[in-house]
Amino acid sequence: MSSQPATLGSVPRDPAPRTGPGAPATGSHTARRWLGLVPLVALCVVALAASMLVGSRAIPAGDVLYGLLHPDPDEALSQTIWFSRVPRTALILVAGVALGIAGTLMQAVTRNPMTDPGILGVNAGASLAVVVGLAFFGVGDISQYMWWSFAGAMVTSVLVFMIGNTGSARGNPVRLTLSGVALGAVLSGFSSAVLLTNSHVLEKLRGWSAGTTASQPLDATMAIVPFVVIGVVIAILSSRSLNVLALGEASAVAMGAHPNRIRTVVLVAIALLAGGATAAAGPIGFLGLLAPHLARMVVGPHQGWILAYSALIAPTVMGFADVLGRVITTGEVPVGVVTAFIGAPVLIYMVRRFRVAEM
Repeated sequence: MSSQPATLGSVPRDPAPRTGPGAPATGSHTARRWLGLVPLVALCVVALAASMLVGSRAIPAGDVLYGLLHPDPDEALSQTIWFSRVPRTALILVAGVALGIAGTLMQAVTRNPMTDPGILGVNAGASLAVVVGLAFFGVGDISQYMWWSFAGAMVTSVLVFMIGNTGSARGNPVRLTLSGVALGAVLSGFSSAVLLTNSHVLEKLRGWSAGTTASQPLDATMAIVPFVVIGVVIAILSSRSLNVLALGEASAVAMGAHPNRIRTVVLVAIALLAGGATAAAGPIGFLGLLAPHLARMVVGPHQGWILAYSALIAPTVMGFADVLGRVITTGEVPVGVVTAFIGAPVLIYMVRRFRVAEM
């Protein structure tokens, strides 16, 4: 059978459906993605429930429920629930969501799935700002030093992108990553120097500097919630632009996007999310790397779905890591240490088994 010649007015049929960040999702793909949220929600609930039940003292589920519904400031069990378990669980949820989404945004704007706020030095910048505020400016509680954390995260993000986007290799994801690693190492060194020369600050931040959920009251978590919510809203509104940016700088400009404008808006969200989480829980690494990578393996290169899945995966991993840190020794291992033990082998495995130089 002979094929008819194409005319100027005809539109050739695609030989295969388009794939990639800009391709429309089919109904079956969308249904599978919605169904995939169900087990993730269940796992997240299990992790948060385990945080309420497990600790230095195991509390039966019935007692926890009774203590939540009938708080009594004079009863020891009620005090344990409301002054220990509830603040820790709330912080796991809020900080986990913030770090998961911050990691997704960082990977999207760098087009490199091997980055997160910890690797790119954003957490180190937020931590240094908090340490400097405590050591030299008399900052005492989270309502004061969270602003230092936000400022440190923002300044570090801007510096990383300025360093990584100069010269002929502008926008190169490997260069951005190396710039962040180098800057993070320098900032961590400054933090260590300040802490080692100020023993009172070191004593106050000894647990916080390792990343912990045990040191903050519920008010501290509630103080960062508005900023995390703003960061999440910005991330959701930016998801379509990030899908375009994932096609590459030249393609994004050709489609009418403004890459620098997109990056600026996303940097604000990263600073709010990573800065808020660091202010409340300290520098917790690898969650922002692991969550979006696992999400991408399930849903593919669609930023909106990666954000949704990362917002559930990160607090789930953080919750189980926090519970594990409470029970593996007679004392307690900070959650930041446990996530490092989990994340470092995963990072090594990813580097060895996958080609992940660019998204």
